[in-house]
Amino acid sequence: MRAKANAQQERMTKLLTRAMERAQELPAAIQDEIARLVLAYAGEDRPVYTPSPEEAAELDEAEAAEARGDFATDAEIRAIWAKHGL
Repeated sequence: MRAKANAQQERMTKLLTRAMERAQELPAAIQDEIARLVLAYAGEDRPVYTPSPEEAAELDEAEAAEARGDFATDAEIRAIWAKHGL
């Protein structure tokens, strides 16, 4: 089994090897997020992020508003920018 691990590390760059070693020290949830990102870059078709039910509902509403043509006016956008000092 050690020979297989060594063979895999020889195919990875030193930077990727270092990153994976550091990732092993992180909590499981963060390790899973890193794994999803790496798999997405490697071409696996799974989404990198899965929205919560609340986020999915907000996205559905935003898409419905877009389909209706319900967009903020220029004045509303300027008011938001002004509110945040932009």
